[in-house]
Amino acid sequence: MQIKDLFSKKKYATIPSERPKRDIPEGLMNKCSKCGTIQYSKELEKNLKVCSSCGHHYRLNAWERIGMTLDDGHLYEYDAEMESVDPLGFPGYANKLEQQKAKSNLRDSVVTGEGKIGGFPVVVAVMSFDFFTGSMGSVAGEKITRAIEAAHEKKLPLIIFSTSSGARMQESILSLMQMAKTSAALAKFQGAGGLYISVFTDPTTGGVSASFASLGDYNLAEPGALIGFAGRIVIEQTIRQKLPDNFQTAEFNLQHGQLDKVVHRKDMKATLTKLLDMHCVKEESIHGE
Repeated sequence: MQIKDLFSKKKYATIPSERPKRDIPEGLMNKCSKCGTIQYSKELEKNLKVCSSCGHHYRLNAWERIGMTLDDGHLYEYDAEMESVDPLGFPGYANKLEQQKAKSNLRDSVVTGEGKIGGFPVVVAVMSFDFFTGSMGSVAGEKITRAIEAAHEKKLPLIIFSTSSGARMQESILSLMQMAKTSAALAKFQGAGGLYISVFTDPTTGGVSASFASLGDYNLAEPGALIGFAGRIVIEQTIRQKLPDNFQTAEFNLQHGQLDKVVHRKDMKATLTKLLDMHCVKEESIHGE
């Protein structure tokens, strides 16, 4: 062997830097936005879309909420064909409405109707954040008002599940007036002895939190739900103080007397049934039964 051979580069077998990627079906796994835990989507569905590691409550769309809450997931829907238009000719609004309808498979941000919970007939309104961030425009306000009036006429309890970014700016004053309209309808309903249970889900803010969502005979919320009117940054800049880390959470609102109870999603139907049992009778009939 020559000396130069001792210093020559040796050749080794190389391992490919990248392993062949396996195709993972889209939607098979979910990563919790709060704790980062990765879970199978099917397991998450079985757990009512609540993280098994940290208890984070994922947002639900209206029909998911209805399926979990109403007996057999059955709803006799009100005003199913009602949908938003562009009353003020706001630039780009008509196109955005069509995009939101296609994305969410909803006609607007709320689904209303009647069904049963624990055997008790009820009128429900269920908001959906995936349609225009649950914003309240003319149609959402009108549908909620009609649901309140139906509960009043039929003498049935009313339950509203709220989630919203507030009033829909593209409809300006037509959106803001829904705050007064829904609140007035509720005052008439409650004045006649009607039972109204309000359930805050994440997030419920702006004009919705400042109107019908806060007017329940019972005000409930899911754990961790963001509840407030103005945003944290706006408030801190206005009062020039640092707010607590848990400010505007359901737990913070409960501690400060703004809620009656924070209810885990798995306990929500049982809690609603218990409240209905305190105030109602099962013999009342609903549409078509």
